[in-house]
Amino acid sequence: MKTEQAGRLKLVEIVLLLFLAAFLATGAMALQTGQELSDKVVRLHVLANSDSEEDQALKLKVRDRILAYAEPLLAGAADRREAEALLRGQVLELERVAAGEIRANGYDYAVTIELEDTVFPTREYEGFSLPAGKYLALRAVIGAGEGQNWWCVVFPPLCAAASAEVPEAALAAGLSPSQVGLITEEDQGYVLKSKLVEFWKTLENTLE
Repeated sequence: MKTEQAGRLKLVEIVLLLFLAAFLATGAMALQTGQELSDKVVRLHVLANSDSEEDQALKLKVRDRILAYAEPLLAGAADRREAEALLRGQVLELERVAAGEIRANGYDYAVTIELEDTVFPTREYEGFSLPAGKYLALRAVIGAGEGQNWWCVVFPPLCAAASAEVPEAALAAGLSPSQVGLITEEDQGYVLKSKLVEFWKTLENTLE
């Protein structure tokens, strides 16, 4: 009898170990998937001065002005490395352009623009989605930067792309077909993969 119980306990231990190994393996793959994707895109993050209706409207105008300047600049970039180099070389000009838009609308807020790694939650956009993770972001902070912010992707140029144009733009920027399938939700395992990436990225950021 004791031998039979010991055998059952041993079986349970083996099953638990196999489950743990599978869980850790999926976590490693999820982190790799998220990292590979974040290494190929540059996000745009615009923070409004406040949540007032006027400041939120100004935020969108500054966003549009930044995109109008950045998208032609990045049109010839073959990958994120080139996009990052182009943006870093134009940070001061981007600040000047954003400040001009702010003044043109009758405000005297300061604005700072910088490229930095930023943690983002999973976000759904029109025609595509990006899992949670740490991404290189072009961040524009208007005034106190205490209002609701606006997120999208400046490279590849997905912010302005129509839903049908997202796959082509993403492939041209170096994303693999599987990564394009993931962000456009054409991958059959999209929901599971996205949730895994979000869970493991959240855990990783918490531990950090």
